[in-house]
Amino acid sequence: MQQTENQPNENNMSENEDIYSQKSDDGAKGSPAKAPDEQPPEQDSIGKAIKRNANPKRWFNLFGRAAKEAQKNGMEGVAREARYRIDLMTKGESWQFRADVPLKKELRAQKNEVFDYMPFISVVVPLYNTPLPYLKEMIKSVLAQSYQNFELVLVDASGPAYTNVGETVKKYSDRRILLCKLSQNSGIAANTNIGFGEASGDYIALLDHDDKLSPNALYEVVKAINEQKADFIYSDEIVLDDTMKNLGEYHFKPDFSPDTLRGCNYITHLSVFSKELLAEAGGGEQTEFNGAQDYDLILRLTEKAKSIVHIPKVLYYWRRHAGSTAEDISAKPYAIEAGAAAIRAQLDRLGLPGAVSALPKHPGAYRVHYNIKGAPLVTVIIPNKDHADDLKRCLDSLYKYAGYDNFEVIVVENNSTERKTMQFYNNARTAYKNLRFVQYKGEFNYSAINNYAVKFSRGEYILLLNNDIEFLSGSFMREMLGYAQRKDIGAVGAKLYYPDDTIQHAGVFIGLGGSAGHNHKGHPRTSGGDMYRLATAQNMSAVTGACMMVRRAYYNALGGLDEKNFAIAYNDVDFCLRLRAKGVKNVMTPFATAYHYESKSRGDDTKAGGEKQARYEREREAFRRKYAPLIEAGDPYYNPHFTLLYENYGYK
Repeated sequence: MQQTENQPNENNMSENEDIYSQKSDDGAKGSPAKAPDEQPPEQDSIGKAIKRNANPKRWFNLFGRAAKEAQKNGMEGVAREARYRIDLMTKGESWQFRADVPLKKELRAQKNEVFDYMPFISVVVPLYNTPLPYLKEMIKSVLAQSYQNFELVLVDASGPAYTNVGETVKKYSDRRILLCKLSQNSGIAANTNIGFGEASGDYIALLDHDDKLSPNALYEVVKAINEQKADFIYSDEIVLDDTMKNLGEYHFKPDFSPDTLRGCNYITHLSVFSKELLAEAGGGEQTEFNGAQDYDLILRLTEKAKSIVHIPKVLYYWRRHAGSTAEDISAKPYAIEAGAAAIRAQLDRLGLPGAVSALPKHPGAYRVHYNIKGAPLVTVIIPNKDHADDLKRCLDSLYKYAGYDNFEVIVVENNSTERKTMQFYNNARTAYKNLRFVQYKGEFNYSAINNYAVKFSRGEYILLLNNDIEFLSGSFMREMLGYAQRKDIGAVGAKLYYPDDTIQHAGVFIGLGGSAGHNHKGHPRTSGGDMYRLATAQNMSAVTGACMMVRRAYYNALGGLDEKNFAIAYNDVDFCLRLRAKGVKNVMTPFATAYHYESKSRGDDTKAGGEKQARYEREREAFRRKYAPLIEAGDPYYNPHFTLLYENYGYK
């Protein structure tokens, strides 16, 4: 949000929110349903759980939900919701009875539905020494699909000791099952390609031999194909233990985000794509990327796809067991290197010069180092009123950690009154190279001040910066410039911490608290975030103007920040959304970091009372009116399974 403002306290958890619906901060590999400062609850009996959760407001809300569910889905829906809530209270987690688990009556209706286009779907599964219980569960999950126009292509490369795999498959009398027995195991990529060759479907769905599909998976896919002409589809998923009964973690994903995808393979399962798209993307999986062959394929497919659709429902159950990637990818270093190689190959295809490195503390996550083209001038704009010590700290860290020499700094003096400030200005002119001062005499209007300063700038790129920022990471300017130089990128933001080493900003989501809020706010500085969203670069709807870089041409094309409607608050979010509307993407990089002593220089307008607070509320309401359709539709980079009540990735 606008960098001089703290966010409204309404984003904090309300009294009636489920206390066990908060996410772990352990990243993509960790136990869910645990708040950053909590231990997971011990399993209770139902009676003890009811007593422990005896909050009248909570029970009032639960009864309200039950009434709505009964009206919508009858007693079957009420039973599903009740089981889900009981699991939350007794175990602190649940997965089997979330709203995206279809009811029997819904599945019956899906079986009878006739779409305008009824594509034939080939579910391709490479088999290798598959344990029979896993094999049977997988086949059963496919045959139970509510959409029936499919085939199941099984490519069996099992060794001589596993003849029971093929024998078990042959016992199924369903003609939709096609078994291809291989004489030798050529690796998962080559085996999968044989399955692609045998598939006769219009679309291909990938399924691992030890995983399961939700019974409505193919129905939801075909619905997306018909409604959105999708040629690449993916869904949310959950990771379960080897019994498929105990939750590992949720993978609730954003809509398609290319920079996020280059940070880690967040798409994985369920992936479905048209056969034409597969051909256009260069055919099947490539053996040189074994271990990350699906990652490479997804990167190539999404480059060529015309309509990528994310279905925000759990349609895939990923089994975690010894030896599986879901269990621990760090045990397979070749897979990690193959993932880095797949990203490098994409950079080459897209003409994006750069390097890729794996993140040692986050197995399966990557950093892209984009090369700087030439040496363009960057203009840093810092509004300031008094607070000479804060400004000095900001400038010292800026010059120390920029990691890039070709920049100028414009400090915009706005009605300072302290003698100490003027003394610092005089000294700063000689202490810092390429530093200039301009004076803005009007009342504080953050948007107007920055727009005014841009007129004096000479840089090809603009870095808006608060005077209460203290940089922490080396080469932060080079890092941000690497993204800003890409024509498809609008605003580039940094990862900011509060002085207590918790997350203040890692990108902005629309809809949190009814307007907008920060990604993972309050999580520990060391947290990797949900699915590595604090550890890797992320496409976001917006980033804070406290530290935001943008191409000057883009800034001018939009007419800068909105001085009239968003003088103090929401101007940065509005600016980023206007950039997004022009067809460019915004990005937050966690490799440019700083402390943000938020609102220290001006105070917190959201709690100030009087005209300051009234102005904030007016601007907040103006933002809500302007972006009501977007708020209603939901932020594409935020998953609807997450709450809008607070900012730390809690579940609904």
